[in-house]
Amino acid sequence: MSASDTEGFVVFDRVQKSYDGETLVVKDLNLSIAKGEFLTMLGPSGSGKTTCLMMLAGFETATHGEIMLDRKPINSIPPHKRGIGMVFQNYALFPHMSVGENLSFPLEVRGMGKSEREKKVKRALDMVQMGAFASRRPAQLSGGQQQRIALARALVFEPEVVLMDEPLGALDKQLREHMQFEITRLAHDLGITTVYVTHDQTEALTMSDNVAVFDDGRIQQLAPPDVLYEEPLNSFVAQFIGENNTLDGRIKEIKGDTCVVELDNGELIDARPINVSRAGERTRVSIRPERVEANRERLHADAHTIKAEVLEFIYMGDVFRTRLKVAGNENFIMKSRNAPDQVRHKPGTMIEIGWMPTDCRALDMP
Repeated sequence: MSASDTEGFVVFDRVQKSYDGETLVVKDLNLSIAKGEFLTMLGPSGSGKTTCLMMLAGFETATHGEIMLDRKPINSIPPHKRGIGMVFQNYALFPHMSVGENLSFPLEVRGMGKSEREKKVKRALDMVQMGAFASRRPAQLSGGQQQRIALARALVFEPEVVLMDEPLGALDKQLREHMQFEITRLAHDLGITTVYVTHDQTEALTMSDNVAVFDDGRIQQLAPPDVLYEEPLNSFVAQFIGENNTLDGRIKEIKGDTCVVELDNGELIDARPINVSRAGERTRVSIRPERVEANRERLHADAHTIKAEVLEFIYMGDVFRTRLKVAGNENFIMKSRNAPDQVRHKPGTMIEIGWMPTDCRALDMP
């Protein structure tokens, strides 16, 4: 079934993009986004995510395939006629216009009368708590305030789709986290279909209904944030999303939903065979740091245990990070919550750690 057969509000159907006629920066993209969904395109630089956003906006043209909006093809429709709001990282506000004039401009372009424009500008500014700033110029505003105005301008003509390209990249950490909440709240309150591009995994996990992880011009995995983090489908996703421990080895045996992996140091461990299919195949095993436990009393009876050397103990307030040497890997991390019974392991000591086999995933060897 192609993407166009689904009920998506925004649909990419076998979309490709090449700038030179040879190299594809987007490869056979099939993606369906539901009405009102907040979808984040996440990936490293050059992965194709921003190109996809620009094709949807109309600033780039697809080399092959069809992009649909509300079941209508939009490939040949110019950007200003697509009815899509856009928020950029650099805000793109007109410096010679007041805040109110910046918001009024897209309404004037659409031929709206003055009284109606004034109502919509006031409503949009109130939505982002900037109603008192209509007469100011962008240069008189802080970065966070400018970003709110850029968001209000994207919403002022009540678009059905809003696209956001790294909109919080220029803000400091605290303001960025506050704006993440504000943008998500507004998008859901207004029922707007939102496509958000970022390389920041925390942003993607905290804001999105679904996340499409891009690499090498393809979606590696599309899933809700918790599924993406807990159940990565390949080594790239496991490594790119959150913190991840890896151990290299070879599949010794597969029995249904479990397998035995012989690590490169000869140790045998049990894992879930996710992206492997046969005995003898090379694999990279993935275990999240918070799933690793050193407290015997907290270890489940079915937990797999292994010896580890403590290399470094790092106090981080709410959590402890312990860097270990495990099966030859000197960057194996155990993350423990700060609790009265949590042992602070000293560097140089040997300890026994463990994890549940269900938390250990045998993935492809990149």
